Amino acid sequence: MRRIAVLLVLVLALAGCDRDAPLFVVKAVAAGVPSLAPFFDESQGLGQDARIRAQTMHGGLQQGDTPGLYGGSKQPTICDVVRLKEFLTDPAHERKAQAWAAALSIDTAGIPDYLDRLTPVLLRHDTLVQNHDYKTGKAVPFNALLQAGIAILVDAEGLPAVKCSCGNPLRPFEGDTTRIKVEFDDRNEEWQGYEKSSVVAVRPAARAVERLALVDVEEPDRGIHRPVGTTGKDDTAFDTRERRAVPDLAGTTFGQASRKLAGEGLAVAFEGGGLPPDDARVMASDPPAGTELRFGEYVTLSVAGGTTSDGSSDGSSDGSAGAPSSGSSDAGTAPPEATTSPPTRDPSDSTPSDSTPSTSSPSASTPPPSSSGPGSSGPSSPDATSRPPSSGTSSSGPPPSSSPPPSTKDPTTSSPPPPVTGAPPPTTGSPPTTAPVTSSAPPPETSSPATSSPVSTGPATGAPSTGEPTASTTA
Repeated sequence: MRRIAVLLVLVLALAGCDRDAPLFVVKAVAAGVPSLAPFFDESQGLGQDARIRAQTMHGGLQQGDTPGLYGGSKQPTICDVVRLKEFLTDPAHERKAQAWAAALSIDTAGIPDYLDRLTPVLLRHDTLVQNHDYKTGKAVPFNALLQAGIAILVDAEGLPAVKCSCGNPLRPFEGDTTRIKVEFDDRNEEWQGYEKSSVVAVRPAARAVERLALVDVEEPDRGIHRPVGTTGKDDTAFDTRERRAVPDLAGTTFGQASRKLAGEGLAVAFEGGGLPPDDARVMASDPPAGTELRFGEYVTLSVAGGTTSDGSSDGSSDGSAGAPSSGSSDAGTAPPEATTSPPTRDPSDSTPSDSTPSTSSPSASTPPPSSSGPGSSGPSSPDATSRPPSSGTSSSGPPPSSSPPPSTKDPTTSSPPPPVTGAPPPTTGSPPTTAPVTSSAPPPETSSPATSSPVSTGPATGAPSTGEPTASTTA
């Protein structure tokens, strides 16, 4: 009961801290507005933004290969990669090149190859990124919200990498998309169609991306397949109105399901700080298998279990996606835990419910395992998928490791100590750390704090002292 009370206090304290957590300040960057501190002179026409209205969608996290996440056009010259390469490899701009490469975690010698693997696209949604200004010879990072229509280069994982018009490097936004404060100014006034709920951040794709499935921003019924690392000359067109069936995903892993949906031209969207782990098991989809949807429409996956990056067991979590307009909700196919709330639910909300069973282990006071980090997406991201490991990992903590020393002394000093240390037990019974000080008396006392649940504690204290039956009876 004492442990349960401590856990409840801890949960309430953490919940209170979350409510008081500061917002992420984000600077709005409107399409067509020149940067005040660019890497590249925008008057030279390195890139050209488009004037389009942001698509209304379920905000949150998007994987880099999500069909229809990005747009294109019949004019592939939205970003002049050749000129950007010439600029950054010119010895006269060596200082800028060094700052540019450092922001993207590459060296200057790798700039040409890096640029050759990038793909020009147009944002179809207001997108959160970490932008960089060039000031005093350095790349200065800041959180930014790029308006839909801005031309960018994306890398092989579908992540924003460069803002075309100014050449400024981009990195993924690492904050919580639900806790942002967007700052508009005189140059970047709030644009028409802006909706905070539709803001997205991009996470790495769940597969090796060979081509991006884009939507023509001028002709939405026309889709564009653009091979990664090309500028548009190898584009092929397809009809976005063509219906495609939701595949049967029950029993597959989240990673497999994501790849299947992307291959079919369908999307999965998530909110909050992280994605389910790749090995989380898919229980059901909404709409169910066989439902026909248009290109880029969303499918909600109900997933459970999985393993976080540190190898610990992960609790159940629900993939939250915007319900497609033409898809009907099938509550009967989804587990009771997640059929109605996923579309508006933040995955971080699943953490408390998932952490409850795992913290019921005896060593709930060991905090390190809870900092395992984000899930997802592999690379990614912080996150809602991190959870305390199961009792299997926590049972190997300090108590067992501290018991061997006293047990090795017992065989040599087992007979003399009994009369001398008969009194101390009552005074040292509460702290488990006094066990190593007393040699014969502790065995009966150290067995109780040593958490009788792990079987390994019996052999650890009993084997050397020939009292194996004693250890078992004490347990």
